[in-house]
Amino acid sequence: MILSVRGLAFRYPGRSVLKDINFSVEKGECAALLGTNGAGKSTLLKCIDRILKAQCGTVLIENNEIFKLNSIELARKVGYVSQQQSSIRTTVFDSVLLGRKPYIKWNASKEDILIANKAIEVLELGDYSLRFLDELSGGELQKVVIARAIAQKPEVLLLDEPTSNLDLKNQLEVIRIIHKIVRFQGIAAVMIVHDLNLAMRFADKFVLLKDGTIFAAGGRGIMTPENIESVYSVPVAVENYRNIPVVVPL
Repeated sequence: MILSVRGLAFRYPGRSVLKDINFSVEKGECAALLGTNGAGKSTLLKCIDRILKAQCGTVLIENNEIFKLNSIELARKVGYVSQQQSSIRTTVFDSVLLGRKPYIKWNASKEDILIANKAIEVLELGDYSLRFLDELSGGELQKVVIARAIAQKPEVLLLDEPTSNLDLKNQLEVIRIIHKIVRFQGIAAVMIVHDLNLAMRFADKFVLLKDGTIFAAGGRGIMTPENIESVYSVPVAVENYRNIPVVVPL
């Protein structure tokens, strides 16, 4: 077990957002975090990455409780890709190299530079390496941020809508890349996905959130028309097309 969330709860003043959250992700698994807007998905990722402080519960990464780690130790274990990105006057290469910050003491080593270049190559950003972030499209910027998180070499990768600014081709490419990295590097990923068909196609595990609690969690068997309708309030059919599961709103 690489990631284990136990009894996590979070509330803003006067409003409970998350209650008794329990789920786990194994090495080599991509978990899709699903639910309607306002269900608490982004808040949950921020609690796991300690951006927000949970009121109770524990988060373990390979039996290390994250609330006891210092910031450098946490950054070596968790990579986080947020939903909102800002473009500053720095190059793509320098931005990706920032992913090596938890490992750099004085100057970037040859290994750090190689890892950054490899992440750029994996995300097919080689032609953009010396371009500035504020010259990129939203989709290109999203891929840079994912490359930076990959360069961080985390054990757990958290992604808040990683395909939100991407066209269809790049959505498929980025999800495939994330899936491949998780498999071959033996890490775990938890990603918020609004496209149920993308989730059904690439995720190994599913966590359905409803009203701040887990409605269901597990493998593809939980993605039934009944569960999906209960969470999204939309009747659906789940069909197979060329052995690819497809969610069809009715």
